[in-house]
Amino acid sequence: MSLIETSAVLFGLACVWLTVRQSIWCWPTGLVMVTLYIFIFFDARLYSDMGLQFVYIFMQIYGWHNWLHGGQKHSELKVTRLSRLGAAAWSVIAMATATALGYTMERYTDADFAFADAVTTTLSLIAQWLMAKKILESWLIWITVDIISVAIYALKGLSLTAGLYMVFLALATIGYFAWRRTL
Repeated sequence: MSLIETSAVLFGLACVWLTVRQSIWCWPTGLVMVTLYIFIFFDARLYSDMGLQFVYIFMQIYGWHNWLHGGQKHSELKVTRLSRLGAAAWSVIAMATATALGYTMERYTDADFAFADAVTTTLSLIAQWLMAKKILESWLIWITVDIISVAIYALKGLSLTAGLYMVFLALATIGYFAWRRTL
């Protein structure tokens, strides 16, 4: 456990708690967290996760802006649901992307857990995009990511991060029900 991992965990906890509460401050705290995790995942040779953090930097900025101005007439964004067609499309995209990324990481890098890491990376991107749009089902995807991530991080010896994802799992469950009530 390093100081950088401890800091990332604390910012991560704050970020998800603020997201559950639909606070705009979730985005800047998330920005700090993802920046720190670039270094953590590089050191752990979880390259898909590391690459994901670079994308998250831009997603944090987009989400911050969209939550403030993405609603009707540039108002605050409200929680909505994903359509069945949308769910089907995102499922196909997730399977294809995770398979391609996992294959690439397995074949061309020394990545550990290449396919599991690719699944969590792909689902995280989708969940983050849907979160930025305030779509309820983003929480269900986060729950899936959190379950898989706990195992990966525990096996990699990132005990604080594994613990963080256990808390994320609880918060994602709370977030789902909290957002569902606001519909």
